[in-house]
Amino acid sequence: MARTTSMIDEGTIGERAYRRIRNDILFGRLKPSEKLKLERLKDDYGVSVSTLREVLSRLASEKLVVAEGQRGFEVAPVSAEDLKDIASLRLLLEVHAIAQSFQSGDMEWEARVVAAHHKLAAMEEKKKSEGSPDAETWKRYDWEFHQALISACGSCELMETHGAVFDKYLRYQVLALTDRGDIAAREHKQLMQCALKRDAAKAGEVLKAHINGGLEHALAVGKIV
Repeated sequence: MARTTSMIDEGTIGERAYRRIRNDILFGRLKPSEKLKLERLKDDYGVSVSTLREVLSRLASEKLVVAEGQRGFEVAPVSAEDLKDIASLRLLLEVHAIAQSFQSGDMEWEARVVAAHHKLAAMEEKKKSEGSPDAETWKRYDWEFHQALISACGSCELMETHGAVFDKYLRYQVLALTDRGDIAAREHKQLMQCALKRDAAKAGEVLKAHINGGLEHALAVGKIV
């Protein structure tokens, strides 16, 4: 029993470390191409070196970390070309998922979309009026809204794949400090309205403008080359 409990505890600790490190990569606390020194990370995240190796290998499989063989690990680098690829893939996945979701969505789905948009719109308004130091909450609401839009697509695999790509797109937004303010907020509202009308064609057009606009804005800032 003690061994089983120990294994469960280690799994819980490892999962917690995975989520913390992953979040720190997405939100730029661990910088692109930064060397991930195991001894330092062990102290920072309170886990063993063996657990860290497992966590970093898992993140390497998601392409958020690069494994350098005997030299260890580093945070995945960024580039304009990579951002363009990620934006294109996100658009492809999300347009397809929206079409499926709009066709199959029921009243419960509509309620999820409206509720998710309500939280996001409130945060966008707060950010506009007083600035928002809580970027993680703002971006989580953004993620929840886009996930709600596709949540009736009928494919867990599609949603998980989209979520992973969305996170990589989010990382670039954070690194570029990109924020299109009223434009993005207006597009979010249009996407919600399209969902309630089941207008997948119009939603696809709005989404294309939304993602490409974010891409262009991020590149124009000049922090990603």
